[in-house]
Amino acid sequence: MTAPVRQVVVHRDKDLMAKAVAARLITALVDAQAARGSASVVLTGGRNGNGLLAAVAASPARDAVDWGRLDVWWGDERFVPGDDPERNHLQAREALLDAVPLDPDRVHPMPPSHGPYGVDVEAAAEAYAAELASAADPFDVLLLGVGPDTHVASLFPGMAGVRETDRTVIAVREAPKPPATRVTMTLPTIRTAREVWLLAAGEDKADAVATALAAPGEAEAPAAGAFGLTRTLWLLDTAAAARLAL
Repeated sequence: MTAPVRQVVVHRDKDLMAKAVAARLITALVDAQAARGSASVVLTGGRNGNGLLAAVAASPARDAVDWGRLDVWWGDERFVPGDDPERNHLQAREALLDAVPLDPDRVHPMPPSHGPYGVDVEAAAEAYAAELASAADPFDVLLLGVGPDTHVASLFPGMAGVRETDRTVIAVREAPKPPATRVTMTLPTIRTAREVWLLAAGEDKADAVATALAAPGEAEAPAAGAFGLTRTLWLLDTAAAARLAL
């Protein structure tokens, strides 16, 4: 599959990046709701994903979104108990979701460990895949943080999950970044989004950004295999963009 043209946007620092991407996200969701009546977003965790959500929460424009007509999904999740502070879902609630009037039936967290599927991470992944199958339309915006090793979601270089082509959601065991057990969307699922936005800020992301944008094989650099149906945005601060020839 050929990736669409990618756009790289560089912001002065991570705080300005968070505010600018928050404004961009609010606009994208409002436009989607105007065009189709509702909107959908796939969230990411990590410092940049949570920083973005906090910036949305602080934005005076946040109420332009009809939060009751928004579907919220997650690209990956740490397979830990539901009240574990490592959970992307819990961090997203603290950063934004508890502050806006979402429809609870349209919020789709990935199952925790010790939940309805116990510690069976494969069953949890299958359950989320089944829930995902109910999504009739492509996601409007799918957010991804880029790791220093070029991982996105919980798809790590060299691991089998990067090469998965049949399943939409998979279990991850022995991830190189703790916690080791996770649930993640696969690259083919990520590519069903209308727009994919990759977030990276900080010097520790500069090599990963340069490597992924050099378009190596996705098995070696998973971020290189993440792109949207209509647009792919790399949203960076100057530190993360330091190795790029712009």
